[in-house]
Amino acid sequence: MVETETFVPDAIEEIDDEIGDANAVIALSGGVDSSVAAALAYEAVGDQLTPVYVDTGLMRKGETEQIEETFSYMDSLRIVDARERFLEALSGVTDPEEKRAVIGEQFIREFEREARDADADYLVQGTIYPDRIESEGGIKSHHNVGGLPEVVDFEDIVEPVRDLYKDEVREVARHLGLEEVVAERMPFPGPGLAVRVIGEVTEEKLAVAREACHVVEEELEEYDPWQALAAVIGKATGVKGDNRVHGWVVSVRSVDSRDGMTAQAQQIDWETLQRIQSRITGENDDVARVVYDVTHKPPATIEYE
Repeated sequence: MVETETFVPDAIEEIDDEIGDANAVIALSGGVDSSVAAALAYEAVGDQLTPVYVDTGLMRKGETEQIEETFSYMDSLRIVDARERFLEALSGVTDPEEKRAVIGEQFIREFEREARDADADYLVQGTIYPDRIESEGGIKSHHNVGGLPEVVDFEDIVEPVRDLYKDEVREVARHLGLEEVVAERMPFPGPGLAVRVIGEVTEEKLAVAREACHVVEEELEEYDPWQALAAVIGKATGVKGDNRVHGWVVSVRSVDSRDGMTAQAQQIDWETLQRIQSRITGENDDVARVVYDVTHKPPATIEYE
């Protein structure tokens, strides 16, 4: 486990040494990893740092509003509406690795644009150790590691929590006094809902996944999962009222884990599962059925793509 008393000052000093008198932008997503990286960088270089949150259209329900509220103390916070650009870039893309590469490149281009406006030479991001392991091991490319384009217009990319696991990042967050809504927030993939949609990413699928994920997180809060989610995995026949429908199939997943490297599917009681399926199918006319994923990691990954 990380020794926060020594890690925090060492990380701040390392960031200060690397950035020096230059300016930097921080890729802020609202998750605990990027939030800790932002807090450390802000402590290290202060007004030289410009926090940038990119609304990709692939985010959780209410994500942008949460970011504005949580990080309002950072006067230089920039909210970038890039929803149309991301959806256009993902149009026709169905391969999971290609999705991650497209999203990684689009992210970098957004941050490069903001960096030019802020006269910044450095990008700070919240890459953690499991991101590197999975990307370098060929399991899947993370948008901020293996998904990065070959040419990046930054002097360097600064990753202050690159050697930490998720539980260690949370320890640092608590040490820094970050709000519980940030420190204890459930993990969310960097590529967002794009990896919770099998096949091509469309506004319709994203809307279904966003609402379904919101239901799952609400209903499974009492189980305290390491991660809980819903994914749109295809279409199937169903019946609503007296009508046949060919609607979306939503898969629900809830796991326990320590660091995300392995995970165990949670045993959820039948009443809760029925309440989840009733809400998801009842609140979305285009959902035909809901299934529960009982697969551990390995052999599955936590996310679907």
